[in-house]
Order: sequence, then C-alpha cells, then structure tokens
Amino acid sequence: MRIAFLGLGAIGTPMAAHLARRWQLTVYNRTARTAAEFAGRYGADVAATPREAAQEADVVVTCVPTSREVEAMLDGHDGLAAGLRRGSLFLDCTSGDPATSRRIAGRLAGQEVAFADAPVSGGTNGAESGTLTVMVGAEADTFRRALPILSTFGSRIEHMGPVGTGHAMKAINNALLAVNILAVGEGLAALVKAGVAARTAVEVLNASSGRSFVSESLVPERVLTGEWPRTFRLALLEKDVGIARSLLEEVVVPGPMLKLAAELFARVPAELGDEADYMEAVRWIEQQAEVAIRG
Repeated sequence: MRIAFLGLGAIGTPMAAHLARRWQLTVYNRTARTAAEFAGRYGADVAATPREAAQEADVVVTCVPTSREVEAMLDGHDGLAAGLRRGSLFLDCTSGDPATSRRIAGRLAGQEVAFADAPVSGGTNGAESGTLTVMVGAEADTFRRALPILSTFGSRIEHMGPVGTGHAMKAINNALLAVNILAVGEGLAALVKAGVAARTAVEVLNASSGRSFVSESLVPERVLTGEWPRTFRLALLEKDVGIARSLLEEVVVPGPMLKLAAELFARVPAELGDEADYMEAVRWIEQQAEVAIRG
C-alpha cells in the first residue's frame, strides 16, 4: 500500500514517520526542504506537487493548519483532486471545521474517493510515541478502511459519527481546553496576589476537585517554570475555539462560556504575537493582573 502524506509540521512529521516505518510513503510539504530532509531520514519519496503525491497513492493523509488549506490543496492543475485515484481513501487529520469537511466529502464522492475527517489529540509527545487519540467522522465502511492507517500513530481511535463529527469533537475539546487555561490562569493569579505561594496553590488544587490536565501537567511544566516552550501555536487554538463557537451557532446552543472564551482568545495573539504558544495565554493573564505565577 502506498500512502501520501501532506503537511510535515510539528504533529505531522512524527505521524508521517510512523507511517514510513510500515508503508510505502510519499510526502509533500509547502517547504520543499522539510520534505527532502524527512525523505532522507525515513526513506520516503518526495512529491513536487499535491497532484504528484496523490497519483500513486491508495491513501492520502493531510495534516495542515486549517480546512481552508486542505480545500485549497485540492484545486488547480497541480492539486490533489487532479491526482486522486478512484477508490482511494482521503484522511484529513487537520484540526478543521465540520462544514468544510462535509463540502470536501461531497466533492470527492463524485470521484469515488472516500473521505474521513480524523483530527488528533495528544500533542507532539503523543505523535512521537504513537499514542494519539483520533476522532473520526466518516461512514462506517470508510472508518473500517481507515483503522489500519490511523492505528499506526493512534492508540485510541473513535468513530464519532458521520463526516464532520470528528472535527466537531476536536473543536469542542480544544475549546474546553481554552476555557480551562483561562480559568486556571485567572484563579492562580488571584491566589498569588492574595498571598498564596504558586506551587502550594497548584499542589492543593491538584489534590482537590478543581484539578484538570491544565493544572496537573501544563501549569507545573510551563507556568511555574516560566519556560513557555512552543509546542502548539496560540493562534491555532484560537482558530479551534472559533470553530467551536460556529458549531454552537449552527446547532442552536447558546453557549455563553465558549463564546466568551472565543472573544478572549481573539485578543491574546494580537498582544503576544502569532507565534506565541497556547499556554502563553496565562502569561497574558499575568500581564493583566501584574503578577507572576512561578514556583
């Protein structure tokens, strides 16, 4: 089986590496040097265009920042649509939006290409260890076809429902992560200003009912240390919160909490820069409160 993988970013590169160890792999990346370096390391082939990547592929996997880029990659003489083979499988691991996924699926159905939206969660660590959670929106037969590929880099692979539901699940997951980052940051800022030592506050929180992944893992590793490693751009989390907000409107759920999170996260990149890490939202809270949450 030959697989084409398009999008060698921080998450995509280790995902593609797992695939290269098991299948024949062709890679395409907008930055050609990145693709060449990957191919040299893992023995993959390099395609000069999306069309070339798809022409010999039984399965095409995309992992790019937004659904807009996936849709744009389909178009034109050198686009994916011109190279896709009838009967092939298209897996979109982008953290995208449900409406675009449904539109892409409809378009590809005319070429007899099966489509699944299959965004992942678990970060770079999960991608490197092959333990990602994969949320799949697809028809049942397409999900079964996708399982052997997705299990190469995922340890929990869930069929969420029809096309679009994988991206809906990922958007809501990331929106809840965003809400928790803001809430934990605000709470800790208040505690420190009230005279509680930051590390003590975090330790007590993590032994109590208010604990979460943010307080247990992210705050000790990034906030208390003040290191702010860049693993996932804040601008991409803002995009995901925006998708969640659009989903709420589409299905007519009021959702004031997630809408407020979307409004707040829209402000943060403008002040910290587009390349800031998503956990630097806490640094923004620190700046607003004029306090440092350090251990």
